[in-house]
Amino acid sequence: MTEEEKLKRFNALIEQDEKIEPKDWMPEAYRKTVLRQMTQHAHSEVIGMQPEGNWVLRAPTLRAKKILLAKIQDEGGHGLYLYSAAETLGMDRSEMIQQLHEGKAKYSHIFNYPTLNWADIGAIGWLVDGAAIVNQVSLQRTSYGPYSRAMVRICKEESFHQRQGYEIMATMMNGTAAQKEMAQDAMNRWWWPSLMMFGPSDKDSWHTQESMQWKIKRASNDDLRQKFIDKTVDQAYVIGLTVPDKDLKFNETSKHWEIGAINWDEFWNVVKGNGLCNHKRMAHHIKYHNEGQWVRQAVLAYSEKINAMQSATSL
Repeated sequence: MTEEEKLKRFNALIEQDEKIEPKDWMPEAYRKTVLRQMTQHAHSEVIGMQPEGNWVLRAPTLRAKKILLAKIQDEGGHGLYLYSAAETLGMDRSEMIQQLHEGKAKYSHIFNYPTLNWADIGAIGWLVDGAAIVNQVSLQRTSYGPYSRAMVRICKEESFHQRQGYEIMATMMNGTAAQKEMAQDAMNRWWWPSLMMFGPSDKDSWHTQESMQWKIKRASNDDLRQKFIDKTVDQAYVIGLTVPDKDLKFNETSKHWEIGAINWDEFWNVVKGNGLCNHKRMAHHIKYHNEGQWVRQAVLAYSEKINAMQSATSL
């Protein structure tokens, strides 16, 4: 087929809601867009283990420790699924990691905020993972097949993470005055960064327009953010938390909660590497990635040995 015929067939598959598979022809711009989104997603899952891992030894109960360990393990698995899916587009995982370390690839800005106390772990589970799952549920229908299939299991596990966080916040709001104050403080600090997770407003985001055209994204940033707001404001009310927004109001006509202005200057400042924990997160990842080099080498050597033995046996 000519390039024009290939493009026509590709566009027809997108229009019919068919999945684009690794061996299918695709425009280079589509490949780069999917690869950028998947690698950023994978990096976010792995970097996101750091602020939670800091609290494993300080979890208040054995049950809380076990749940947090399970959650962190899930995040590592999500990174594995997504790196594997991204590799189907022709980029080796080592190159993805190198791009992350060199600052050429990004991860979610949300993980550059510090976790100051146990209530922050609740806020991350409820707000951060709650925002993530709103976005990720729609990604189960993304047009790239391996990405879509990876999201099915990820969404099931993220729903557990959201419930874990909400349970922590609800428990603290039923506790002492000091615990209630900690929960509200965490709410105050994580609310706005969680809203920023969906990305800039649609009118300011070229990536959103392009991704929706190819059905990589199935809903706009603003639509997803609104869905999260409507659900989360009600959840906060149930357990007695106050949403830190003096302009918050319910629109009786649209039946949606309306919020005040988001500080996008803060968002871009963190994205550009100036958040409270940007350097700490990356230095930690680089340190332990380098220390684990011998493990990767040993696994590769063992794999090569097994393959050689199997080849000899088959002769």
